[in-house]
Amino acid sequence: MWDWNYAFSILPQILSALKITVAATFSGFLLALALGLILSVLSRINIRPVSLVVKGLVQFIRDTPLLVQLYFIFYVFPKFGLTLEPFTAGILGLGIHYATYLSEVFRSGIEAVHAGQWEAAKALNFSRIKTWTRIILPQAIPPVIPVIGNYLITMFKETPLLSAITLVEILQTAKIIGAGSFRYLEGFTIVGVIFFLLSYPSSLLINKLEIKMNNQN
Repeated sequence: MWDWNYAFSILPQILSALKITVAATFSGFLLALALGLILSVLSRINIRPVSLVVKGLVQFIRDTPLLVQLYFIFYVFPKFGLTLEPFTAGILGLGIHYATYLSEVFRSGIEAVHAGQWEAAKALNFSRIKTWTRIILPQAIPPVIPVIGNYLITMFKETPLLSAITLVEILQTAKIIGAGSFRYLEGFTIVGVIFFLLSYPSSLLINKLEIKMNNQN
């Protein structure tokens, strides 16, 4: 049966672990944004071997489970001399995995930019960097912000996978508490409520942002 006293007694411990979950999510998301944009640009480069390698890499990562990638980074990389802390390995795994998805999001935004914009930049003798930073990206990114936000929420809900590489986030904390007390109901319920309280309002905000973006277009 549910015990409110026990639930309130373990709540501070779970909330303390929430900092790890949030930090891993946002750190991985920032890495995914940067890598995703780089991958998207490289996939459009005129050097065919480079674009083919990038597209193949993106497809391979998208087609393999995040959990397998996390295991590989944390347990296999040390065999090649690269040992990472669980938190760092988790950020790297989340960042690389979701970078491949965000690269497709960025690609759709870039391809939506009218071809005349590229021609105008060429006519004005803009450098490649200036074309991207001054003309293409400012038009390509705003329309895809809602989709990017949805991936942030998805990434947040997948942080429990990091417990597989010994990172003690909120779900792993609930498991540890349950193993010590043989009471799992309160801990897992609290974790579920926390995910809901953070994810649902965020999804509502993203939906409003998407509606606003569509109205502006």
